[in-house]
Amino acid sequence: MSDFYRVRRLPPYVFEQVNRLKAKARAAGADIIDLGMGNPDLPAPKHVVDKLVETAGKPRTDRYSASKGIAGLRRAQAGYYERRFGVKLNPDTEVVATLGSKEGFANMAQAITAPGDVVLAPNPSYPIHAFGFLMAGGVIRSVPIEPDENYFRAAERAIQHSIPKPIALVVCYPSNPTAMVASLDFYRDLVTFAKKHDIYILSDIAYAEVYFDDEPPPSVLQVPGAKDICVEFSSMSKTFSMAGWRVGFAVGNERLLSALGRVKSYLDYGAFTPIQVAATAALNGPDDCIKEMRAIYKKRRDVMVESFAQAGWHIPAPRASMFAWVPVPEKYRPLGSLEFSKLLIEKADVAVAPGVGFGEHGDDYVRLALVENEQRIRQAARGIRRFFEGEDTLHNVIPAQARA
Repeated sequence: MSDFYRVRRLPPYVFEQVNRLKAKARAAGADIIDLGMGNPDLPAPKHVVDKLVETAGKPRTDRYSASKGIAGLRRAQAGYYERRFGVKLNPDTEVVATLGSKEGFANMAQAITAPGDVVLAPNPSYPIHAFGFLMAGGVIRSVPIEPDENYFRAAERAIQHSIPKPIALVVCYPSNPTAMVASLDFYRDLVTFAKKHDIYILSDIAYAEVYFDDEPPPSVLQVPGAKDICVEFSSMSKTFSMAGWRVGFAVGNERLLSALGRVKSYLDYGAFTPIQVAATAALNGPDDCIKEMRAIYKKRRDVMVESFAQAGWHIPAPRASMFAWVPVPEKYRPLGSLEFSKLLIEKADVAVAPGVGFGEHGDDYVRLALVENEQRIRQAARGIRRFFEGEDTLHNVIPAQARA
């Protein structure tokens, strides 16, 4: 397989090593508390499931669907953007339904990337933000994830030292994995920066509705003129706990979305029509389920911060997203995030996502997902406390070469 061009461009999947160890431990009878994958455990809203059941099995809905999304679903997404962000979208030309935001990113990369094209992507970041373009033959230049002045200094240097000049930059706020949130002022500066350098902005806003204070995360499309250069990707996965349904959206710049739609027309016929109808009901329906989701994740966050602190591990409280981005405890840092993650499975019965899986600049961190209930989170904290207070010493758990 190493001879295949696109496979050669992909490193070993770091998370698979943790998954194998987790499966082995479970097969041996261990009760592993999985805080690794951001896989929502909450049910999809009842009215959405009811709409799916009502629509499934009707002869017309068993046919091929629409690759860019049925008209009602695109109108519903446009309506959501107008209510939530005050942004008006033409559902016919500025909205494309995707099979989740991940597929949208990957196919956008296929649509706009020529071999050797340079894209600026944050490091650490969700893997598809970089590897979608690498698989398409592009080149990645890393920029910081923090939405501050240093971001623009680093991006300016990356543009100056890139040949050819970058075609696009990727941003993701609230961030996966770091949970950082960008302000509208940052987005204003970002749009100005991108227009100055004649590059596109590709924004991932999948966690826009998972926030824990009174300031909803903004959209870059709220900036006047942003649609000239920007496409934003969102998802039903976290907002409505519909991760396995695979429904997302790309909205914004008409030229980019036309390219995405053309690529998709060769690759898929869109999601199963009853799923699209149910997703329409979700977007057009009451938002009580979204508020309930937020409250549940906030409570879990608070329990995690409190119980892990009692176990001796400080968890920075995230303002948004369903993740905590947590420094590896100092005495275990020489191991690196992957080996520390393996150690937590073996000695604490807890699975986390190693930060190195999101880029080399994430290797001093692990990502914890709020996908277990409060009782299980407290149980995880007890397992970690036993590990920290156990007989293992730093000498025993860190190989000699790491200490050297």
